[in-house]
Amino acid sequence: MNRPPPEPAVAGTTNSPSRPDAMDPLTQAVAPRAGQPAGHPVNFPRAPLYALAGLVLASLAAVTAVRLTGYGAVTVADAPPVAVRSFRFEDRPDGSIVVLDASGRHVIDTVAPGTNGFLRGTMRGLARERKRAGISAELPFEMTGRSDGKLTLADPATGRRVDLGSFGPANAAVFARIMASPGHGPGSRVPVTQ
Repeated sequence: MNRPPPEPAVAGTTNSPSRPDAMDPLTQAVAPRAGQPAGHPVNFPRAPLYALAGLVLASLAAVTAVRLTGYGAVTVADAPPVAVRSFRFEDRPDGSIVVLDASGRHVIDTVAPGTNGFLRGTMRGLARERKRAGISAELPFEMTGRSDGKLTLADPATGRRVDLGSFGPANAAVFARIMASPGHGPGSRVPVTQ
């Protein structure tokens, strides 16, 4: 019996499935290593995989322990305050934000519509926390200038605090300008004495 020679396989295609000797080149088994029976896939050693999984789990456990207990967490004490001022921030119908002194009677600054995205985002986040807790928007926020030049904005009503220098000097400068503006009325600028 004369059989025709097999057709050569074209890369990226499969031979006809009707031929019993045809194999898909993409599903062929990898050539066996020494001592391994032919036709079996190559097994990756499990020890490195177990070691990697153990390292990931140990890292997660360590981070969880520090977050829950506080043990091993590094904290830096705040520098002493130099000045503390209280402000109210009010949205206006035209999209501007008016910065008022604590009494709400004297305008300290006006933020034009569409400008100062960092100030808008910061105040929006603090206002959202107040609204969620059912706290009045009329209460003032407290800005503290420290002896090391850092500036913090705190919401005494919710206990939330934002270190303004963490967002870069250009963003902190927006609040520093408000802090340095001349005060109007009693108690608008309170120097802190030690």
